[in-house]
Amino acid sequence: MGRAQEAGWVAGLVLGAGACYCVYRLTWGKEKSRKTAAAGGSRGCPAVPGRTLPQRGSGLQVTSSPSPPAENDCTKSSGILDAQHLKKLICLLQSTEDALIRERALITLGNSAAFSVNQDIIRNLDGLLVIGNILKDPNPKVKEKALNALNNLSMNIQNQREIKVHLSQICEETLSSPLNSDVQLAGLRLLTNMTVTNDYQNLIANSISGLFDLLCVGNENTKIQTLKVLLNLSANPAMTKELLNVQVSSSLISLFDGNVEREILLRVLTLFANLKDSIKQKENAFVQHSFNNTSLFSLLYGESTECTEKLLALACHHDVNVKEKVAKILTIL
Repeated sequence: MGRAQEAGWVAGLVLGAGACYCVYRLTWGKEKSRKTAAAGGSRGCPAVPGRTLPQRGSGLQVTSSPSPPAENDCTKSSGILDAQHLKKLICLLQSTEDALIRERALITLGNSAAFSVNQDIIRNLDGLLVIGNILKDPNPKVKEKALNALNNLSMNIQNQREIKVHLSQICEETLSSPLNSDVQLAGLRLLTNMTVTNDYQNLIANSISGLFDLLCVGNENTKIQTLKVLLNLSANPAMTKELLNVQVSSSLISLFDGNVEREILLRVLTLFANLKDSIKQKENAFVQHSFNNTSLFSLLYGESTECTEKLLALACHHDVNVKEKVAKILTIL
């Protein structure tokens, strides 16, 4: 079989397997519905098996999570693909530059990575390197699907050791993509997973400034995803100086307003509490360090009383959890 024929066969596999999977889902769903009706009750769908990374000690549940499913549910054919089929998909990604074929192959590989056994198979087939190299593809849809696939694959500790070599590229694509775009959100989800542990946080230190820029100008979804990354970093005392030294816009202080969305406000307060706790633990080290007037340290702890005034105002917030967070910050001397 020639290369062109093989590529066509594998491309057909992506679509054909998806169709088979849809038939399976429909049949299984009907059978399940009959059994549920007979039992007189209903149950939720079982969770997709996968490996969750350790939770950060940030005061919020910042855990790793899979990328959202693709638009076409029929592409969830990955669960029925074996190692041979996965290998052909990886080879297809290497042999074609067709954006549509790459996008669909990446969707299939990404969904297959929801199964822990496939995470290992794809790594052993050098799939992580292949997918990582596709981050340079100029097509935003292809780039997004590559980030989503790596995100699901990153829920495996061994896979993270290989994905780390692409962190610089991941940061670049995340920060340079159009604001609030699918590519940017996919990159932020991947960075969240890659910073759940302390192992590779230092590799994104040069991108911390860009993350705070997103926190200032992004929409609600972008702010939340960005805060997940920053919360992971703030839970590691070794990253405290990097965070406090970053140059930030004075508009960042507006996130302490009482009318900010609850989920964002709680995460911002947790970030503040983590940093303040680290400062307390390493007080002598920070006293000797000279922070710039436009640094995060100066914004939060400088001569201006604006931050303190906003915290005192939040002490009367209607939300109990917000008030508890503020009380905790104010008690950290």
